[in-house]
Amino acid sequence: MAFSIGDHVHLANLGTGVVREVRNGGRYVVEVKGRAIVASQSQLSLADGRKRARTPVSAPPPEPREHEASRGRVHALSEVDLHGMTTIEAIAALDAFLNEAMLAGHDEVRVIHGRSGGRIKAAVHQRLSAFGSIRGFHVDPRNPGVTIVAL
Repeated sequence: MAFSIGDHVHLANLGTGVVREVRNGGRYVVEVKGRAIVASQSQLSLADGRKRARTPVSAPPPEPREHEASRGRVHALSEVDLHGMTTIEAIAALDAFLNEAMLAGHDEVRVIHGRSGGRIKAAVHQRLSAFGSIRGFHVDPRNPGVTIVAL
């Protein structure tokens, strides 16, 4: 009897498992108690004498982002945290974040840059000044480590 991916099988002396991969030569990769075991067809028998419902092998691919954006379905975050990044990494993350936020239609977003040192804060403000597509930005009066950007 040939087995298929997802079949529940019994492996003598080891217990019941699930077929995860079918190999050539009548060999199968069976997951038993969290471990993968290669077994021959002669070592396996169907658990409970029948096939059980199979789990899907893979999920369908997600729709492209451009398609979602055209329907107004992009769910972008309203803030980005730049702590622990280098200045170059922070600017790249800021550019990607602002792009997603604009596509999602946000009116205002928060950029968390921290207040120690000030290098990332200065780089963020310099980059925001160069953007022509934002309405403005200012430091949050309640938290100097955050810049509020009006899109």
